[in-house]
Amino acid sequence: MKHKIFTLFCAMLFVGSVYGADLTKYVDPRIGTGGHGHVFMGANVPFGLVQLGPTSIPTSWDWTSGYHVSDTTVIGFSHLHLSGTGCNDLGDITFMPVVGDVTLARGNEQDPHSGLWSYFSHASEVSKPGYYKTFLERYNIGVELTATKRVGLHKYTFPQAWDASIVIDLANGNGDTTIFSSIVHENDSVVSGYRHSKGWADNQKIYFTATFSKPIKRFVVSGRKYGVVFFDTNEGEEVYVKVALSPTSIAEAKWNMVKECAASANDDTFQQTIAQANKAWNDELSKIKIKTNDKKVQTIFYTAMYHTMIAPSEFCDVPLIASDVVNYTTLSLWDTYRAAHPLMTLIHPEKMKNMITSFIDIYLKQGKLPVWHLMGCETNCMVGNPAIPVVADAILKGYVKEGLEMEFTYEAMRTSAMLDERGLKYMKEYGYIPYDKEGEGLSKAMEYGIADWALAQVALKLGKTDDYNYFLKRSKVYQYYFDKETGFMRGLSSEGKFREEPLNPFHAKHRENDYTEGNAWQYTWLVPHDVQGLVDLFGGTEKFISKLDSLFIVEGDLGKDASPDISGLIGQYAHGNEPSHHIIYLYPYVGQAWKTQEKVREVLETMYTDQPDGLSGNEDVGQMSAWYILSAMGLYQVEPAGGKYIFGSPILNEAVINVGNGKTFKIVAKNNSAENKYVQKMYLNGKLYENFYIDFATIHAGGKLEFVMGNEPKK
Repeated sequence: MKHKIFTLFCAMLFVGSVYGADLTKYVDPRIGTGGHGHVFMGANVPFGLVQLGPTSIPTSWDWTSGYHVSDTTVIGFSHLHLSGTGCNDLGDITFMPVVGDVTLARGNEQDPHSGLWSYFSHASEVSKPGYYKTFLERYNIGVELTATKRVGLHKYTFPQAWDASIVIDLANGNGDTTIFSSIVHENDSVVSGYRHSKGWADNQKIYFTATFSKPIKRFVVSGRKYGVVFFDTNEGEEVYVKVALSPTSIAEAKWNMVKECAASANDDTFQQTIAQANKAWNDELSKIKIKTNDKKVQTIFYTAMYHTMIAPSEFCDVPLIASDVVNYTTLSLWDTYRAAHPLMTLIHPEKMKNMITSFIDIYLKQGKLPVWHLMGCETNCMVGNPAIPVVADAILKGYVKEGLEMEFTYEAMRTSAMLDERGLKYMKEYGYIPYDKEGEGLSKAMEYGIADWALAQVALKLGKTDDYNYFLKRSKVYQYYFDKETGFMRGLSSEGKFREEPLNPFHAKHRENDYTEGNAWQYTWLVPHDVQGLVDLFGGTEKFISKLDSLFIVEGDLGKDASPDISGLIGQYAHGNEPSHHIIYLYPYVGQAWKTQEKVREVLETMYTDQPDGLSGNEDVGQMSAWYILSAMGLYQVEPAGGKYIFGSPILNEAVINVGNGKTFKIVAKNNSAENKYVQKMYLNGKLYENFYIDFATIHAGGKLEFVMGNEPKK
């Protein structure tokens, strides 16, 4: 009897650890800092403007976040970082505590005295949501960081020194160029300024004000790009700095400081901010509470949730009143429209209004919805009109009010779809984009087709029949590119002819062929909005299935010029890049759901780990992690808008989703294990459920979905 009680007690402890209040202890920010994950390392709060963390010397591709686990150099602690992108930028407003004379430069690792930089050791590093700690070996200085949404807090523990200082570095971003900067010494405890830079974001301006806990002994400005604050310090003396940011002005940075961190810069304030950041993360992480027998899955899952909430980040000052609009930036939409935004509609309903309003604000400023928007700048990175599916999805899920608000939002989508830029004029002229008129025309057109389908669904909802017919027709652009002889999507000329050279479906020459970060094997399936239409092109279900089966087993050389983003290969399925993400979920459309269940489990178990090299490609601002979160629960939205979530194979035993308004949707997987990966039966609210998908409205209403799992395919 005692043994049974002890076993029950242990089980309760484990369940409590999963369902307990402190979910941040299951987050490991190191995941994705190795390989090509490119994730942010440092202190921040969910969706905050500030991402305060170390920036290293290199600015090459694997340092797009400013940090890589293979590196132990640091030039300072910057308040803005990207996470999981394929391009460099940010690294703005960098603070570096030093001792002695230093060269005011980034420096290089070959010369220890060439710049500000120091080595640190991963052994002395501590990182958790909202907190970061390290030790600068060159200067014998301990560093601790925490943050609010718009304020970064620094704690520096100095050695005894008469020449201790903190360098404010406005010269060195992460691969961008400082156009103009200013640093002003306001009094014995306040320094303010701004940085105007040009990089991926080609006209970025960020303002700051900094308050120091110790009176400034002396202050020096060097070339407007460096400010040096000097102190005398005792052994073990702690110096605190509060740094508030604003995208609009120094005055607004001071407002943000008052509203988010008005208390004095001291240890009480620092510890309270750590606790507040921890609570903010727990509030968001608790929107999905899980049960699993595998502690590694638990870590991967909650770290994935953490990564989906680093961005989009707020890009505005503290609202004057609670009802004021909050604007967002870092919109990696070509990636995130596929899973990250459909996940957001489930677990962040309270943020949807401001998210869509941000899109409309961008539309009003630049004449189109965002493509890849960063720090108030349109980068036009990647292809298609990826904001349209996000906005259409929000409308179809009821997040946009009917009437004038919906009509204006529709007009923003329609206007964006009818521009002449980025190959769209050829869509209107030819119905497709010819390769002899526009580079990467096939990928651009197929992505436009996805957006056009989403737009057509909103037109149908609003009774705009002519628009519905026009955009629905345009959404079938993929049909132009399908070569029945080869069974692949191929580039088409303005004369309606496929390329004359023999097709190599494995070839993926980066940005110099028909395919964006991919090849014919991968892009042939980029029709998530019209799966039946694609089946028909192949000549029926059997031929479609045969070709789809082949995707996961064929092997071939991508070529020396292939994009490094094409990674995480199973055959030619590339989980490391977004155009492949929906493909595994096509089998249920043709009656072979068990193949999806097999392959989903393979990806969940092999493409995600709890190690620094734990992602199969770039995190891509939350998309890679969102795929994991949805798939781990047994769901994935294939069609770009409307909320049809296709069933896969849940790796979790339970997931309770807080869908808002006091409601939850509980997913249970009975008899679940590595071997029992096949769905035998499903029950929705106690009744047998035999469809291969569940819609958003059903989930959002709350209830219970039960999977019964087994070790044999249910055919």
